[in-house]
Amino acid sequence: MHTSDAATDTHCPYCALQCGMRLRPEPGGATVVVEERTDFPVNRGALCGKGRTAPAVLSSRVRLTEPLVRTHAGRLEPATWEEALDAVAEGLARTGRAHGPDAVGVFGGGGLTNEKAYALGKFARVALRTSQIDYNGRFCMSSAAAAHQRAFGLDRGLPFPLADVPRTGCVILVGSNLAETMPPALRYLTELKANGGTLIVIDPRRTRTAEQADLHLAPRPGTDLALALGLLHLIVAEGRTDEEFIAARTTGWQEARAAAMAHWPELVERITGIPVPRLREAVAMFCAPESAMVLTARGPEQQSKGTDTVGAWINLCLATGRAGRPLSGYGCLTGQGNGQGGREHGQKADQLPGYRKLTDPAARAHVAGVWGVDPDSLPGPGRSAYELLDALGTDVKALLLMGSNPVVSAPRAAHVEDRIRSLDFLAVADVVLSETAALADVVLPVTQWAEETGTTTNLEGRVLLRRRALTPPPGVRSDLDVLHGLAARLGVEKGFPTEPEEVFEELRRASAGGPADYSGITYARIEAEQGVFWPCPAGPEGPADPEGSPGTERLFLDRFATDDGRARFVPVSHRDAAEVPDADYPLLLTTGRVVAQYQSGAQTRRVDELNAAAPGPFVELHPRLAARIGAVDGSPLAVTSRRGRAVAPARITDTIRADTVFMPFHWPGEGRANTLTNPALDPTSRMPEFKVCAVRVEPA
Repeated sequence: MHTSDAATDTHCPYCALQCGMRLRPEPGGATVVVEERTDFPVNRGALCGKGRTAPAVLSSRVRLTEPLVRTHAGRLEPATWEEALDAVAEGLARTGRAHGPDAVGVFGGGGLTNEKAYALGKFARVALRTSQIDYNGRFCMSSAAAAHQRAFGLDRGLPFPLADVPRTGCVILVGSNLAETMPPALRYLTELKANGGTLIVIDPRRTRTAEQADLHLAPRPGTDLALALGLLHLIVAEGRTDEEFIAARTTGWQEARAAAMAHWPELVERITGIPVPRLREAVAMFCAPESAMVLTARGPEQQSKGTDTVGAWINLCLATGRAGRPLSGYGCLTGQGNGQGGREHGQKADQLPGYRKLTDPAARAHVAGVWGVDPDSLPGPGRSAYELLDALGTDVKALLLMGSNPVVSAPRAAHVEDRIRSLDFLAVADVVLSETAALADVVLPVTQWAEETGTTTNLEGRVLLRRRALTPPPGVRSDLDVLHGLAARLGVEKGFPTEPEEVFEELRRASAGGPADYSGITYARIEAEQGVFWPCPAGPEGPADPEGSPGTERLFLDRFATDDGRARFVPVSHRDAAEVPDADYPLLLTTGRVVAQYQSGAQTRRVDELNAAAPGPFVELHPRLAARIGAVDGSPLAVTSRRGRAVAPARITDTIRADTVFMPFHWPGEGRANTLTNPALDPTSRMPEFKVCAVRVEPA
């Protein structure tokens, strides 16, 4: 039922735009309808179909409303909350006693609020004493985060607000299809063009976003690094570098310059398939105006060289003086709803709250002080997401999973499913019975976005407040309640409050002084200011102290977050993807999203309107390839990689390269795209290579 008769201002549960919306109770108060909220500056009222239909998942028809426990007969049967929590606590504790704390793993999600992500990381390290925690955000933007840290000393998806994008002179958009992944954000690109700016889109497919571009470059998948290096080579050769900026605000230019000069235009044309005249055209467009930006998304990031690829695009910005200045810079378009905040506060294997390093003695001491534990009791860094999933059933024998569906979303998904099935014990907290939850020993039904209050951090670094608009069904509890109950059963009676604002107050203290400092942010400030940008340190007298930070809307204008205040060029060189086509697997597969579904589809596949728009998987291929293999539009195609086989209907279109096929990754079963994808990891970010692998395609 609704908590009041008034409308509630809140935010969408899906992507990292975190669009503002208003929820109004329907007559009777059993559910809500979505209304536009034009006062919120990010989406200004615009919503995509997923946002408009989000209340459909609140229905008891599609969601979990009581705990489930697997019986001796192998079936999931309803249980009481006490029985379910007892079973989870005993399953985790039994494994820890028998095999040690690191035999227990925790896997989180980029959709969890900051409060829940913070509490989950604390639970792993304080209640379970395990190092084995990571989250699905590792699959989202970890390569961009690593490159940001390496170049600028700080990682925030966008170092400027989205409102700056239409005011710059040129945007290079690399591997992003905003029109389908974040539709309300497309207006920023149309406004850019209306203001006289230019748009370059880099994508192996001519997507709805690429159709908006002044210049569309369609490189061979896996060659974005060579493309960026080729453009930088031309910038140097044509005398377009900003030597004054380079000298005043950067280090490492000579080494990065030498690496780029080894990638001459004709070589880059051979690697990428993009003609040299198009490369020169891109350089001219990017360098002509006074300001410009490069924005990347999963295309260049989800590669086994994603950190270096993003680093090459950052080098392009630095060499032309397009960073640390108004209306210029490099930014990453975060995907998941709280992909930014989710990694800042302790879900990631190597991080503590406030974006502190788990290996830093001072960081450990600070956080341990807030938590009231001995710093030496905190475990060290654990495995990254895929490595954790790969270790299930062998080194890691029990798993607590919250807000993720790796049976569909992980690379080499059939193998990951096998590893999950081999666990001694699996507990899943989710709002629906996802494909992963269906394998669990215990399933805990938890509250959704409209039934709970909590903060998220959007792709701009703007901390936002989602507000509770509905009372959850009687059989449903919040993730904070779950962690509180489990901690108490594991002997930790204090430190896991159930009220979100109380958790946020502790998060503020834990983050104080860290790179992602939230100490000056309060619920009241967020509400009054339409969100607060981090870092936002409190003043000496606390968050209300006028000497505290107003929030940092734009980073790096005075100095970068490195020890010497200078940005760091990093020399990088092109290398092939982990898999390249050969006689057995002659084509390239790339994956992505469609507008009507989201991530693993666990929630959106339960919405009739969205399923009508995007009912199932497909294989997109060029007419020349279709003719060569005898494919007919709509007929089933088998796509096979070294990891498995997927079957889905053919969709023949001339908007894709002839050497490439595309599959969306939202569906399980025989059309599961991630059955095929390669878990080859970036050596720095540990990001799997979702975006390119070798396949063969034939009629099924």
